[in-house]
Amino acid sequence: MDGILPKLRWIDKQRLIERTRRCRDARLKEHYLIIVNLIHGRSPVETAAALSINKSTVYRVAGRFREQGEVGLLDRREDNGDMKLDERYLSELYEVVRGCPEDYGWKRPTWTREMLVKTLYERTGISIHVGTMSRALRMIRARRGRPRPTVGCPWPKRRKNQRIRAIREMVASLPRGHVAVYEDEVDIHLNPKIGLDWMVYGQQKEVQTPGQNQKRYLAGAMNAVTRELVWVEGTRKNSDLFIALLWKLVQVYAQAKVIHVILDNYRIHHSRITQMVVASAGGKLVLHFLPPYCPNENKIERLWQDLHANVTRNHRCASMEELMQNVRCFLRRRAARACRHHQRCAA
Repeated sequence: MDGILPKLRWIDKQRLIERTRRCRDARLKEHYLIIVNLIHGRSPVETAAALSINKSTVYRVAGRFREQGEVGLLDRREDNGDMKLDERYLSELYEVVRGCPEDYGWKRPTWTREMLVKTLYERTGISIHVGTMSRALRMIRARRGRPRPTVGCPWPKRRKNQRIRAIREMVASLPRGHVAVYEDEVDIHLNPKIGLDWMVYGQQKEVQTPGQNQKRYLAGAMNAVTRELVWVEGTRKNSDLFIALLWKLVQVYAQAKVIHVILDNYRIHHSRITQMVVASAGGKLVLHFLPPYCPNENKIERLWQDLHANVTRNHRCASMEELMQNVRCFLRRRAARACRHHQRCAA
């Protein structure tokens, strides 16, 4: 291409083609490919289309090659000065993203990239482009997601930690003949929970809802060691449902001296009739109440999350009987998998 590239000898062209093949740096190889395409008679527009780049890049690289030769193809970004996205900047960004914009004087509860750029400039004195902020967020593995609603525990922190530590120590040092289980209830609605799903571009999936909602309730207990699952079903979430689970635990663990039940503070767990049933068990049932609003400490909560993700979310069951059949199948598969895992670990 006269005027764009200088005249090159055949041996120089072959050397450029060979170095293009050997080059492992992506950006440098792109520069070599631009020159090679121009050498073979393609126009700047055709070269840009072939390499999926802007034609201004073709002109810029060709200009540097014309003025400086092969050295002009090298990436010049190392001459820009100190790298802005250094460890200190990324650490500061990590802490800022963990917090809330209102903590940094903004009147908005969620972050935008523009707000992050300004906040980090105030804290570090380093100014970057919004596009560079996107790259910085990827570097710290930040993501946009839905926050999880939580309620703070009303107990003092020391009291809360003492209770959690005592329960963990109890599970870790169970005497021979003792069993510990995590207990909780879950609601099953015929009207499906709506959640995220993959969809093709321009189309939104529809989930047919029965309209008239129906409910069923499960009370479940998961063995803290073997992950074995015991559950009962009911049409009401009351003390009778919880008591039915307690008696089933007594039957399943008939050989156990003591069954330690770790549970939350829901009212059916400490009702008068529940207390009578526990007392009538003659010390075989011991209830260990978690601090209020500490669902992460109840290991069975994760099982209920998986149940919703695999069965109830966006489901297409037309009847409660069909939905409950799917629920039972999931729980049986999960219990069988936990049993196989425990057997492999014990072998």
